[in-house]
Amino acid sequence: MSLRREESVIAKLEIRPFEPGDHAQVVGLWSEVFPDDPSWNEPASMIRRKLTVQPQLFLVARLNGQVVGTVMAGFDGVRGWIHHLAVHGSYRRQGIASSLMRAAEQGLEAVGCPKVNLQVRATNSAVIAFYQSLGYELEERTSLGKRLGAA
Repeated sequence: MSLRREESVIAKLEIRPFEPGDHAQVVGLWSEVFPDDPSWNEPASMIRRKLTVQPQLFLVARLNGQVVGTVMAGFDGVRGWIHHLAVHGSYRRQGIASSLMRAAEQGLEAVGCPKVNLQVRATNSAVIAFYQSLGYELEERTSLGKRLGAA
């Protein structure tokens, strides 16, 4: 893709906090981008939970009135986290994901976050390369998790 086309898309892109009218489009986007997500990541439930904690860090990218991307960020007082960075397949490689990440990082910085963490499946080399292009570094860690309550 040409740099000119990418600049044209970014110039028209609106990044703002999620609004209730975005709900159906975000659910559709996540269903497309994350088709194999586990049941606890069901889109409507994730949206409902995120809106109770730092809703200003749940960002959508809109182009021509349509939601074409999302990112959720959060700060727990120690580290910031990035979740569900997603861009519609027809709009990838146009700078939207990078723009969403910059906006999320700025939002985290505004609430005093000193460091951002994110998790990527180890087999997803293309996504790992994307984050590295934004300055993220691989850190030697083991990720552990435990589901709480009725999953």
